Amino acid sequence: MNKRTSLQPQELLELYENIFDHSYNWMVVVDAEGKIILMNEPYCKFLGFTTEEVIGMHVTDVIENTRMHIVVKTGEREIGDVQQIKGNQMIADRVPIFKNGKIIGAVGSVIFKDIVELDSYVKRVSTMEKELDFYKKELKKALGSRFTFENIVGSSRALNKAKDMALQVSMSKSSILLLGESGTGKELFAHSIHNASPRSNYPLIKVNCASIPTELLESELFGYEPGAFTGASKNGKPGKFELADNSTIFLDEIGDLPLAMQAKLLRALQEKEIERIGGTKSKKLDVRIIAATNKNLEQMIKDKLFREDLFYRLNVIRITIPSLRERQSDIPMLAKHLIKKLSKEMDRFVTGISDEAMKLLVSYDWPGNIRELENAIERAINLVNKEAVIDVAHLPFYIREQNSELSGMASGEGLRDLVAQLEIKEIKNALEVCDHNKQQAAKYLGISRTNLYEKMAKYRL
Repeated sequence: MNKRTSLQPQELLELYENIFDHSYNWMVVVDAEGKIILMNEPYCKFLGFTTEEVIGMHVTDVIENTRMHIVVKTGEREIGDVQQIKGNQMIADRVPIFKNGKIIGAVGSVIFKDIVELDSYVKRVSTMEKELDFYKKELKKALGSRFTFENIVGSSRALNKAKDMALQVSMSKSSILLLGESGTGKELFAHSIHNASPRSNYPLIKVNCASIPTELLESELFGYEPGAFTGASKNGKPGKFELADNSTIFLDEIGDLPLAMQAKLLRALQEKEIERIGGTKSKKLDVRIIAATNKNLEQMIKDKLFREDLFYRLNVIRITIPSLRERQSDIPMLAKHLIKKLSKEMDRFVTGISDEAMKLLVSYDWPGNIRELENAIERAINLVNKEAVIDVAHLPFYIREQNSELSGMASGEGLRDLVAQLEIKEIKNALEVCDHNKQQAAKYLGISRTNLYEKMAKYRL
């Protein structure tokens, strides 16, 4: 009895013969002299022989333009060769058979019975590839990265510096740490980096570390096996890291990740593998990490709230995204972009914004950054009626109130206030021009660095 099957030798032989005879491909086997040992029935029928007649005949006497007798001499495989038989252009494979290093025969098969069949097969494969490409794109739209660098609006020096660096490193596999205040567009940068990378055919997998309950974080990130815990799906579940294999995972609000999970994340990054909850086997993954936070991770390390080793794993490439007050020159462009975008989404007819309203937007500090600006624009669009243009009255009270204080300064509150207003404007401008290098900004303004620090403290800049 064969060790690998419960079938008797005769039963196994009959099974092999049955498979050989009913194979879709036409097949022939020859010995070292080129004489036919086996030929399946469909091939014999096509050639006008019976299976009994061909046994022992030389292959050249049976098959037109054959090269089987040559293959048993050369020992070279011939794959996808065009062979004419009975006026038909067929595609054939020929493979030598070796035993103890010696050629004992060869097996040949006709895999396409004419060029038309091959053409049909190629077209089917091409159609399948197009369908696969379509579904990949649809999956990408549904799950993944929607934005590119073209969606990052602005042309200020500070923003262009961040964009240029992000574009430069997008082709890399290295981890990226995006830093910036809340609302500055860290997720937009993550999408853009992924879309410009070689991984863009796969969806960007997003995880907000602050929004997932602590007890669910591990299963969300690494998945779980069937029955791993009470309430677990009977089929198990892949985690975000598995879904991001060959792609990018965006770990937003990484500063809110609990210390216990930081250790497990560190292991996944170091070993480049994960293990599901309840699992016994590790799985190797190829995942690019983009992390983001608005917190000071260095201070968190000092306070023992963030692991230093994890920080260095994430902080391979650091990109700081400027706040809106650091790029005030972008506000007009951003406001017009948001008016156009939100008007379309809200089905409202709003064509622009008045000069007075724009001045208010530019003079405001925007602690909530672009998110706050978008909120203010959306509110204004809801209040616009027939005039179709956003005016001062449509803006939130807190923006109008700030401007009234500045207007009061300029209209007669005294020379001291006018000087203060001018100094604030010039200091902000100098900092932006000098890319927030305070020593260079002080030189640009013609004052000492100590004097600059005093004025910044005075005006809370």
